[in-house]
Amino acid sequence: MNKKVEEFKKEIKGKKVSVIGVGVSNIPAIIYLNKLGAKVIARDKNEEIPEKLKKLDNIEFVLGENYLSNLKDSDYIFRSPGVKPSTPEIVEAQKNGVILTSEMETFIHLTDATVIAITGSDGKTTTTTLTSLFLKEAGKKVYVGGNIGTPLLDKVEEITKDDYVVLELSSFQLMTMNEKIDRAAITNVAPNHLDYHKDYEEYIEAKARVFKNQDKNGILVLNEDNEFTNRYESKAKGKIRKFSLEKETKCGVYYKDGKVVSSVSGNIKEIMDAKDIKIVGMHNVANVCTAASLVVDICGEEAIKNVAMNFGGVEHRMELVREIEGVKWYNDSIASSPSRTIAGLKAFNQKIILIAGGYDKHIPYDVMGPYLLDKVKLMILVGTTSPLIKEAAVKEAIKTGRNVMPIVEFDNLKDAVEYAKNNSNAGDIVAMSPASASFDLYKNFMIRGDYFKELVNNIK
Repeated sequence: MNKKVEEFKKEIKGKKVSVIGVGVSNIPAIIYLNKLGAKVIARDKNEEIPEKLKKLDNIEFVLGENYLSNLKDSDYIFRSPGVKPSTPEIVEAQKNGVILTSEMETFIHLTDATVIAITGSDGKTTTTTLTSLFLKEAGKKVYVGGNIGTPLLDKVEEITKDDYVVLELSSFQLMTMNEKIDRAAITNVAPNHLDYHKDYEEYIEAKARVFKNQDKNGILVLNEDNEFTNRYESKAKGKIRKFSLEKETKCGVYYKDGKVVSSVSGNIKEIMDAKDIKIVGMHNVANVCTAASLVVDICGEEAIKNVAMNFGGVEHRMELVREIEGVKWYNDSIASSPSRTIAGLKAFNQKIILIAGGYDKHIPYDVMGPYLLDKVKLMILVGTTSPLIKEAAVKEAIKTGRNVMPIVEFDNLKDAVEYAKNNSNAGDIVAMSPASASFDLYKNFMIRGDYFKELVNNIK
């Protein structure tokens, strides 16, 4: 029996619990808290009540513009990631003694399982997926959650100490994280989400919370090739492992001479030829190295090789949609920052037709300039960041005395895809890799990616 869960059940019964956000991730938590006898107040700016919640007794709804009213009267606040902890109503409630937490923080606090968490600016989802698959290949029972997988709080009673929980955690989720995570990885840190965080330093510090509460038995995997992740080493209390595409690391998994190699055990062990990794691009070799660094001592080298040779990638991540008359079309809708698009461009050995642009997260685009000139033959722009991406290419052309590629701009993705179709030939690659968030036109990057795939699949 999990004593922490039993204590939580006694503690939460009869308490007023405000859950902010009634979206997909919080619905199971609301149902579970209601089942435990908490007086749940479901709050959301959206005034629509999900069908699953309409059936519940002893639940109150506070919806619309004033959804944060009277928060201070609660005992607990379960914050959804999109709501900043600095929101005045939340700050005021905490001054009144209200406990601020989240579905994810509560789950980590309660579970007896080994918790493995991945964060970073890029590569989180692929690395999280690979980590879970490596463990499953080795016969372990694995639960996946956070930004991907399913909400886990309502499953806490079925998960045992012999199980593994693999989480993808964003900076939004980590801002208030005060729970111990057994094994953590930070893939990289680059400017991102500066429309949410007050500055870059806050973003960097949020990522650090993934390992803040580790003890000497904790494991932290860092990117040897990234300036900002190396800063974290001095703050770590646990054991450090590093992955790299450029250097041999004393303890970790790295790329050398076309091979993926492990030094985690203290001995050098070759895992596989990098060319046998099914997903394309050196950034995906890095993702394999990150995930392997986290769990190679648990699952073994053979499990890593078997998965990496057969894993075809995660949807919306440089996903091959279709080949039409010799033109390959790729959906990289996950690329919501310049660093993600740069990684995608590096995956190809030829110049491509790039469709980019979207919502402005107030991050710099100049870094894209050299890669756009090196890797793009035609750039098709859509969205509010179009001028910024265009400026990055033009600035680099002026600076280096090179010619800038043809650049065209459209108001919508449909016209952009039509133009790419009419201006591509056999052997070309067309990739939508926006370098921007989707919120100017779409609710999230998945909807944007699905729409792009629909447009491509409708090409005759």
